[in-house]
Amino acid sequence: MEPGEIHALLGENGAGKSTLMNVLYGLYQPDEGEILVDGKPLKLKGPSDAIGAGIGMVHQHFMLVPVFTVTENIMLGAEQIRGGIAGFLDRRRARREVTEVSERYNLRVDPDAVIEDLPVGIQQRVEIVKALTRDVDLLILDEPTAVLTPQETEELLTVMRSLKAAGKSIVFITHKLGEVKAIADRITVIRRGKTVGTASPEASRDELAALMVGRNVRLTVDKTPATPGEPVLEVAGLVVDDDRQIRAVDGVDLTVRAGEVLGVAGVQGNGQTELIEAIMGLRPALAGTISLAGDRINGWKPKKVLRAGVGYVPEDRSVDGLIKEFTVAENLVLDIYDRPPFGAGLALKPDAIAASAKERIEQFDVRTSSAEAAVGTLSGGNQQKVIVARELSRPLKLFIAAQPTRGVDVGSIEFIHSQVIRERDIGTAVLVVSSELDEVIGLADRIAVMYRGRIIGIVGPDTPREEIGLLMAGISPDAAHDAIAAPAADKPGATTADSPGVADGSPASDAGSASEDEA
Repeated sequence: MEPGEIHALLGENGAGKSTLMNVLYGLYQPDEGEILVDGKPLKLKGPSDAIGAGIGMVHQHFMLVPVFTVTENIMLGAEQIRGGIAGFLDRRRARREVTEVSERYNLRVDPDAVIEDLPVGIQQRVEIVKALTRDVDLLILDEPTAVLTPQETEELLTVMRSLKAAGKSIVFITHKLGEVKAIADRITVIRRGKTVGTASPEASRDELAALMVGRNVRLTVDKTPATPGEPVLEVAGLVVDDDRQIRAVDGVDLTVRAGEVLGVAGVQGNGQTELIEAIMGLRPALAGTISLAGDRINGWKPKKVLRAGVGYVPEDRSVDGLIKEFTVAENLVLDIYDRPPFGAGLALKPDAIAASAKERIEQFDVRTSSAEAAVGTLSGGNQQKVIVARELSRPLKLFIAAQPTRGVDVGSIEFIHSQVIRERDIGTAVLVVSSELDEVIGLADRIAVMYRGRIIGIVGPDTPREEIGLLMAGISPDAAHDAIAAPAADKPGATTADSPGVADGSPASDAGSASEDEA
């Protein structure tokens, strides 16, 4: 790599991208080969050696202490003593350093903020500032956009450009083709632990996807028109508060019918999470009704909702979808472990669990060394496949998928999308919530757009992206339609769903930055 270069490392989940970079950062020891820095071999015994050699890394799962402030987290491991007195940390000096680095690289962070109070995008900035205060020349970003909103993703790309302009080299690990084409100077593709090719950003999405997966990949969803049946999920007048007791869902009405996909689009943070959690019994409804196949399920516990025929892919697989210390086989039966053929009462049936795991691993192409491996050792995309395999392994009335392909590579996206449509085609009602506009458009038969806790409009998937983007920004359906129909000269200053600018943080800008490679 050259100074001021962004080198993308592209590959599907489990290809070995993170493992390779963990070797470069000193977390893993190589079995063979060598690392050269400025033409000289570099032996790394641990991350401190890597940092000393000017190498920093921002991990996919942040290495921050939630109850510490930004400054305290950045000091951690490089504490400075005040006045040479043992036991007294020089917090003022550390705070000044954080402020200086933040301003120099346009990484706006509050040095006194507590980490657990910050959104994910800002936490990631803290990790980058932490690396830069160590005066690194090479920064490794491991799947940095996997948990970011579209706006946060665009802001990160802006930060990467500023770091490049300052002469920093960046290894950008990802599987998102649109981001690679937007930011990379060079691209290396690895598959199953081996380099299979290099490419320039001018390469087409189809060419990059084929290099990643080893075959041609459909980047659009293949489906026939839906034939909706009777209503399965009916929500009327639903009111829900968030964790701060602030109104998050404000009088939502929606219906999902058998054999259709209803997509919920919207900039993240407009009530989608609370809506799904209320349906699943994870959050109380303050008003309104939730009905499943004619039965009112308000107040039901999540276990009862699942047993009633609801499959659920949560938006945060690490927190709500898996027990990382459990094996893959155990995670595949988490919600049915006490029912035949897997168990009865307190007694589990290991042979039945193992046989089912083998079948699901093959059917859903889960890349794991063994069904007995801890699920936390799998790549993010393969963890997601475990959840999808578990939830689609039993007969369902309703399938709820929240951010179903977050942090998932193009090959896995294609597979998960096909499973969603397959479930629709056998007559299951499907509710998909995604911050990726292309994903919603590709999967949905109808699209409900949420804004500030309300459904602002329900449209068809053939609705122009620009019009859906305006709805996501809170513009009424009639006004959005009129804005699209009007000549460009008649609508000065209008922000469209294809507008490239997102740095101002407006909702309209959020809507316009959904990546095009996820559908």
